Amino acid sequence: MDKGIYALILRSDGKTIRVGALGDIILPEGYLIYVGSALGPGGLIRVQRHLTLSQEIRKPHWHIDYLLQDRGISLIASVSAATTSRFECYLAEAIGGDFIPRFGSSDCRCRSHLFVRPDDPTEAVARAFVSIGLVAAITRY
Repeated sequence: MDKGIYALILRSDGKTIRVGALGDIILPEGYLIYVGSALGPGGLIRVQRHLTLSQEIRKPHWHIDYLLQDRGISLIASVSAATTSRFECYLAEAIGGDFIPRFGSSDCRCRSHLFVRPDDPTEAVARAFVSIGLVAAITRY
């Protein structure tokens, strides 16, 4: 499977969720964008892992796992691109806007890899991929 980066588009009912070492985070009602890397073993198959995890109960490993297992949050789309370069921080910067501090960015200097929007951001996220020189593929669930 190709290696790359991805963004998960989630719909939130608006709630407070406990996320591991981050503690309680307040998620507004609306849409969330999570930026992730799939440069490790398995590559972009990681996106499929997130989809599967959103449908079952397992012990959370990454910050995003806590959101995917919550019934008030649903995975509605993913946007991905093949690359062997570490572009996820550039993508997070290109997406920008309101964010949840420190979420998903414990291994980099970004303020966050989780962003908040009032309306479906899928097309805008695809444009952010293009703005950093990547070809985006959208999958809706």
